[in-house]
Amino acid sequence: MTAEPDHLKDIQPEPASMQYATNDGVDIAYERDGPPDAETVVFVEGIGYGRWMWLWQQEALVDEYQTIVWDNRGTGDSDESEGPYTMRQMASDLEAVLDDAGVEQAHVVGASMGGMIAQQYALEYDRARSLTLMCTSPGGPEAKPVPEETQQRMFAVPDDLDERELRRYKMQPALSDSFMGAHEDLIERIIDWRIDSDASDQALEWQGAAVQAFDASDRLQEITEPALVIHGTADEVVPYENGELLARGLPNADFITVHGGPHLLFIEEYERVNTQIQEFIDDV
Repeated sequence: MTAEPDHLKDIQPEPASMQYATNDGVDIAYERDGPPDAETVVFVEGIGYGRWMWLWQQEALVDEYQTIVWDNRGTGDSDESEGPYTMRQMASDLEAVLDDAGVEQAHVVGASMGGMIAQQYALEYDRARSLTLMCTSPGGPEAKPVPEETQQRMFAVPDDLDERELRRYKMQPALSDSFMGAHEDLIERIIDWRIDSDASDQALEWQGAAVQAFDASDRLQEITEPALVIHGTADEVVPYENGELLARGLPNADFITVHGGPHLLFIEEYERVNTQIQEFIDDV
């Protein structure tokens, strides 16, 4: 891979027509696009990331579906409420967004922490028509933890890095070295987006508390919605075994392995992932 495809060069967040849902006094920012009478796909991002994370998927689906992207509490344009946060709390934020948008049923697409929020949402509420769960885990005693090397890379960072170097350093376990080397311009733009909208260090810690406490392992059989689980074999953040564990526990799940796929496979392998998501939700 030696040149950045035109699609990766051109993609940028559009100026947002922001709306706000209020959940127990906390304002949750969201935006929606696409045909208003079409089925809805709502995207739930990972720990610390803003809604820019779903640019590639939103662009692929927006002509056919109404798409909703939103910022988790403590991230982007949403309020940073006092924490620590819980997965149930963040699932209730998603419910507030869909209720405010007047959406009765939605295809819920979540990645990493967003996949955990999606699982919790399906357990607590009844608006999910389907679930797409990427690079995520059900938690619990059988789940494989974040590798120690990755934790060191993400949290024990050198003191002499400037802000941009820090973001790049933390992001390296989530993308392949070859991709980062081949797409320098894109990586710089992602760093810009992260500086602009990432959770603060405090909010990141509060979101992390929710991830650490999450355990849906003994309730997966209650999640009966059609589900698609996608996981990369080279995921250095949430090991691949967690995807296998999740797919086995869900009663109505298909499992897709992305060989060599990293944690942010929906960016690095966006064309393949977009096709898989669209084919799945078209068939639900």
